[in-house]
Amino acid sequence: MSPRRVFAITRRILAQFRRDRRTLALLFVAPLVILSLLYFLLRGGGDHPALGVVNVDPGPLGSAIATRLQASNAVNASSLDLAAAQARLQDGRLAAYVVFDSSFSTRAFHDHAVAPELHLEGSQPGPAQAVTAVLTRATIGALSNLSTAAGAVVPRFSPEVVYLYGGPGLDTLDYFGAGFIGLVVFFLVFVVTSVSFLRERSQGTLERLMASPLRRGEIVLGYMLGFTTVAMVQSAEVMLYALYVLKVHNAGNVLLIFAVEILLVIAAVNLGIFLSMFARTEFQAVQFIPLVIVPQMLLGGVIVAVGSEPGWLQVVSNVLPLTYAVNALRDIMIKGADLTSGTVQLGMGVMLGFCVLLVVAASTTLRRRVD
Repeated sequence: MSPRRVFAITRRILAQFRRDRRTLALLFVAPLVILSLLYFLLRGGGDHPALGVVNVDPGPLGSAIATRLQASNAVNASSLDLAAAQARLQDGRLAAYVVFDSSFSTRAFHDHAVAPELHLEGSQPGPAQAVTAVLTRATIGALSNLSTAAGAVVPRFSPEVVYLYGGPGLDTLDYFGAGFIGLVVFFLVFVVTSVSFLRERSQGTLERLMASPLRRGEIVLGYMLGFTTVAMVQSAEVMLYALYVLKVHNAGNVLLIFAVEILLVIAAVNLGIFLSMFARTEFQAVQFIPLVIVPQMLLGGVIVAVGSEPGWLQVVSNVLPLTYAVNALRDIMIKGADLTSGTVQLGMGVMLGFCVLLVVAASTTLRRRVD
């Protein structure tokens, strides 16, 4: 074995990397961007869950807990009447509301059990856990002060939890299943489309089509329909497997879920066709994954709720198609929403507009060639 020949190969590889700026950016810039996004998502100090406090307790305990809740930095607590709290929970302006009824203090010290009514919106596990934790801390703190002052036994904390959507029987997969279904479909369709379309260009098939009487828009639509047909079968497989084999919770219409998936598939196909115009090799096409898929996975509400992100990241999230697809799928599967839901209508409308925009963009850039 000759060390000189080995080092010669090593120098050649390093020289190739030095000339390929896109690969260098993928290796050294993309990891820092992804880690920075995770930092802002997990430590960025986004919006706190909104909590309504309904206090009609004439005794000291309800007021003491309500005061601690409103002083908490972990939730945005506000005093409301019962009707307003119910309305805001229903339209999504509250993550939860807690009720201290007229006999709350009396029952707490007589029965030695504190049982406030906690009404959770329930479609997102993160805000529900945050509200429950804050209520627990506020209650324990108020009980400790009052019991110490009165010399009494500290009652146990046992809230009565009511879910608007979901419930205690739902696990992590049930909550995140809708987002994962959308992500899996979007990711795989995008990768297969971008690589396959690039292969059509590199093999000269696309150039021969361009030399024919076909118009550029017809070529793009033809490819789109071909890729979409296969992707629709894959989407049906993913959906049926998730719902009927993995038993992911679903309170909505299966056909409506499939309709949202179809629009997401068309968006992914057109995005793959469009971005493949800017790649010369299959390796370069795959390089778009950390630039296109990873940000949407992190910012699209799949794992972290968009509402809990810092404000400037929410602006980015609101221009990503996967955000609207995940919101629509989650509303259908967790809340049982139908086509009258504003979230579902918005999600499907945005994805349809995104598809049209990308068809036009792909048609206008179709003359690019692989050198």
